[in-house]
Amino acid sequence: DRVLRKIRVVPLASESFGVRSMCTYVETSDVRVLLDAGASLGPNRFGFPPHPREYEAMAECRERISKAAEKAEVVTISHYHFDHHTPSYEDWCYNWSSPEVAEKIYGGKLVLIKNYRAMINFSQRRRGWMFLKTGGKHAKRLETADGKVFEFGDTKLRFSDPVFHGPQGSALGWILMTTIEHDDERMLFAPDVQGPMHDPTLKIILSERPQLIIIGGPPTYLAEFRVEEDQVHQGIQNLENLVKNVPVTILEHHLLRDGKWRELSQPIFDAASRSGHMVVTAVEFSGKENNLLEFRRRQLFEAEPPSPDFERWMKLPHPKRKLIRPPI
Repeated sequence: DRVLRKIRVVPLASESFGVRSMCTYVETSDVRVLLDAGASLGPNRFGFPPHPREYEAMAECRERISKAAEKAEVVTISHYHFDHHTPSYEDWCYNWSSPEVAEKIYGGKLVLIKNYRAMINFSQRRRGWMFLKTGGKHAKRLETADGKVFEFGDTKLRFSDPVFHGPQGSALGWILMTTIEHDDERMLFAPDVQGPMHDPTLKIILSERPQLIIIGGPPTYLAEFRVEEDQVHQGIQNLENLVKNVPVTILEHHLLRDGKWRELSQPIFDAASRSGHMVVTAVEFSGKENNLLEFRRRQLFEAEPPSPDFERWMKLPHPKRKLIRPPI
């Protein structure tokens, strides 16, 4: 039984589809929106580059994003990481991107973007500026969205003020969350808040009273060496609180890069079921089976060794590999 009847939510790419992304297509009777149209593969896990199966998943996700872009009138960018927007340079190695791919996504659209001049770290400021000069120049209109509301008939797109990409003071900068409201229905898109780890972000989410949320969990796979253990714990705890208050949670992203993600999330699933609520991955929401690939890289290379052609491609120098599609 769908919790939303007037807002159509279609996940297109994410960790449960086999890539790094949270790209989602949302449609109401007034407007068609493509949220965070990017997808990437993790460059290196356990000393292994992406496996051919990951490239197959990437090609499928890119195809879905491209088809959704044909229908969408609005495209959003919550922040400038490449799994959340598509750059205009050629890179078949990690981002499956090119000038043509980017133009197809952003061309002729109203593109609502994170302000690249304020509340932003250095690398994203540079990427935001680059986007303006490249993919963004194909947009029908480009507008910063931080803290703004955009109305399309009876549908509102409400963007949060910038919130932390994870914990308070995160070196990764800030992101925008998006609420899409139509009549009495609300869904909220909260990429890369990592739980959220930051309590004030949780307050903002709950104040929006969404019936469905798409949220990135904490990066448990980086716990202890890149992220503090207590921050990860905070992210899990806030998720427990969140699922008690939101009927449907689509849980995704960093958390699903961990082989133990399901057992680490058990408290979240328990809290939801006690409240009669539902927690699913993006793929499960679409009625399909999880295709989690990144944390299985080592096993994939052992169980399904790549073809000689792929082996040769893998040995090419990195800049060359970006310019040649992997033979899958």
